Amino acid sequence: MLARVHSAATFGIEARVLDVEVDVSAGLPRFTIVGLPDPSVREARERVKAALRNSGYSMPSGAITVNLAPAGFRKFGAALDLPVAVAFLRLAGLQPVSPRRRVFVGELGLDGQVRPVRGALCLALAAEESGFEEIVLPAANAAEAAALERIRVTPVRSLSAMVDHLRGSRPIPPDPIPVPGAGRAAPAGDFADVKGQAVARRALEIAAAGGHNILLVGPPGAGKTMLARRLPSILPQLTRAESIEVTKIHSVAGSLPIGSGLVTSPPFRAPHHGISAPGLLGGGSRPSPGEISLAHRGALFLDELPEFRRDVIEGVRQPIEERRISIVRVGGACSFPCDFLLVAAMNPCPCGSLGDPRRSCRCDYAEKTRYARKLSGPLLDRIDLHVAVPAVPWEELSTRPSESSAAIRERVQKARDRAASRRPDLPGFRNADLSAAEIDSDQTLEPAARRLLANAVERLGLSMRALHRALRVARTVADLDGAARVAAPHVAEALSYRPRAEE
Repeated sequence: MLARVHSAATFGIEARVLDVEVDVSAGLPRFTIVGLPDPSVREARERVKAALRNSGYSMPSGAITVNLAPAGFRKFGAALDLPVAVAFLRLAGLQPVSPRRRVFVGELGLDGQVRPVRGALCLALAAEESGFEEIVLPAANAAEAAALERIRVTPVRSLSAMVDHLRGSRPIPPDPIPVPGAGRAAPAGDFADVKGQAVARRALEIAAAGGHNILLVGPPGAGKTMLARRLPSILPQLTRAESIEVTKIHSVAGSLPIGSGLVTSPPFRAPHHGISAPGLLGGGSRPSPGEISLAHRGALFLDELPEFRRDVIEGVRQPIEERRISIVRVGGACSFPCDFLLVAAMNPCPCGSLGDPRRSCRCDYAEKTRYARKLSGPLLDRIDLHVAVPAVPWEELSTRPSESSAAIRERVQKARDRAASRRPDLPGFRNADLSAAEIDSDQTLEPAARRLLANAVERLGLSMRALHRALRVARTVADLDGAARVAAPHVAEALSYRPRAEE
């Protein structure tokens, strides 16, 4: 006897539709799963047996072989429990009343309950793109998959409920499509809480408007972390395409709250400086996204930047440029997007008092040198905005509240709209996405701005990368001012954010 049902499995953030074939033949009782299964998949035989028995269904006797086709890539996780159980039920005579082409995914509890799985949105996308009409999945995962419009999403809570649905005795209605824009999380703080720091606030506004990387340097207690953690409050909401892409990453990583739908707010990730390279960049025996991918379309905050291991932070250099990281393992290679806005903070020296007029620095020359050498020149060259964050004097602490995040976010959104209008062919375009060729061919620089830029290249010794990054920042400053062309003041402000080491 042979039964075949369809399922899907993830590898990275992509998914493939599978054929789950179950063959029962005469012979000594055995249960074998083939098709390159991971140990977590092989354990399905015990879960499926108990779930069927405790739901009132019987297992066939004899030699059982389960084949997961195609066998060219390794299958992970417990999402194949449900399709294996459905195949056994087909052998027992289960005939769906509806002829829909279906995909089944879900983990089974020993009592027959259907438990949530990782990557439900990826699985549903694969089923939709392969022309299937319905996906049957755990009820806890239905909200994220319901964002897709061309496939019916059927949420099931138990094996018996799914059988009733297939037989037509108790049909399960499809999960409703969530309201677009619903679920935006409230920002953790507001820029109205920040006293003083006008330069840093302005730099963060430019960073948010253009997607530029930023480094905050200042003594302890100056407000670097407070400023950085308020950046999400001025970032625009994700578009639908961005929401789907971000949700896929978080779903595969297992960081999506159970029962939640699409991620609509830009993510903000702040890993501890003790994180490992695989934790930050991604990896593992089962390739999974790291913090840089979890920050995709959002911000990655690296506090106390020099305290990160050198190999860890140096590994960020290539993803900053390519906006994607590839991970190669024995079982295959996968690629994760990582288009993030880097926000870093550090002290000027180990004791933090260098340049502070109120306190004298206690570090000797060797300590300062070792501290500065923890960050390479190529890494610093990839950061667009280098901002000094001095201690706030009492006069500014006692002033009235600063401008709110809502007002700043409105300007940021307008600046992004101006940038996007110049590249309507690229959804979500920001000035940080300008290629070197586009910058070199840009005719929007005013003559005075060109002269200023030429003098700066000669006097500051800017590298070609630093020059292009300064021009991108100048374009964002012009967009914030509502200017069609980049003027000399825009270039001057952009150059003021370059590190002083280049002077």
